[in-house]
Amino acid sequence: PHRTELYEDPPSGCWPIVYSPDYNITFMGLEKLHPFDAGKWGKVINFLKEEKLIADDLIVQAREATDEDLLVVHTRRYLNKLKWSFVVATITEIPPVAFLPNFVVQRKVLKPLRTQTGGTIMAGKLAVDRGWAINVGGGFHHCCSDKGGGFCAYADITLAIKFLFERVPGVSKATIIDLDAHQGNGHERDFMDDPRVYIMDAYNRYIYPGDGFAKRAIKRRVELEWGTEDTEYLQKVHTHVEGALNEFKPDILVYNAGTDILDGDPLGGLAISPQGIVKRDELVFRAARRRRIPVLMVTSGGYQKRTARIIADSILNLHGLGLLGGSPAPGAAQPSLEHVLRDCAKDLGGLS
Repeated sequence: PHRTELYEDPPSGCWPIVYSPDYNITFMGLEKLHPFDAGKWGKVINFLKEEKLIADDLIVQAREATDEDLLVVHTRRYLNKLKWSFVVATITEIPPVAFLPNFVVQRKVLKPLRTQTGGTIMAGKLAVDRGWAINVGGGFHHCCSDKGGGFCAYADITLAIKFLFERVPGVSKATIIDLDAHQGNGHERDFMDDPRVYIMDAYNRYIYPGDGFAKRAIKRRVELEWGTEDTEYLQKVHTHVEGALNEFKPDILVYNAGTDILDGDPLGGLAISPQGIVKRDELVFRAARRRRIPVLMVTSGGYQKRTARIIADSILNLHGLGLLGGSPAPGAAQPSLEHVLRDCAKDLGGLS
């Protein structure tokens, strides 16, 4: 395989939390024309620093994926299309981008997305080495090898898995658990007929992308109704995550942890509370860590100002519960779902 800097080992003292200030998209206020908080990734890191969980020199600095890296999955034809500003405007859903010279689009829009993509690829190897890794960005699950859309210009989930299959001995099976509010049609198209990849996807059945062809790749499909709330959601996630991991034992679990399931999200249409999101992430990490399956988490969609705080709270919760560390003891106590839901109800009572 080609040489890549993305697989060089970071300093051993680093936490497997991957980030770069280059993730954030900022230019002339244009990013405000999209419902996306294009600086959310930096805000997550700032909250974690305030809570003294991390410091700059303790996190892994993401590097930008090169063309050669991207070609592991993408077609040259697709990458060439991104040299047209109007194509990028369509993919990112920021119409004025169409009128910017492409060198500006490359530097201000695509470079942040390529750096987040590099971060996901790096986090894949870190997860296998350390048992877990979190890319504070990434999760571009609407992009496949030859087509982008829905703010996703590069197929970082597909790339991370293909890199592991090609370069890391002993990694030959992967599970994707996609809990963003939208169907993850990008990785589904990429792995359509690949028996090495098991996909579970829980999403609002009525919203974008409604990709019927891609749905054929989903092994566990959890189609949610408008306005689904915590109790029903957490029960479904728990049942299907456990079922998925019992049915297929992967060497890596890629967890797409979109926060656009949050109540009030203009695009997600679900009604999950902040505490429900924290509990959801906990359920996934417990299931993976108990089975000693390395887990790579990416943050994906989430279009409200308060999502950065929720992502940070979730990481703090995972740390507080000892789910971020070396391998957890195999006999570590696993609270029952009733216990988790009761906790959640209690926490909900405490939240205004």
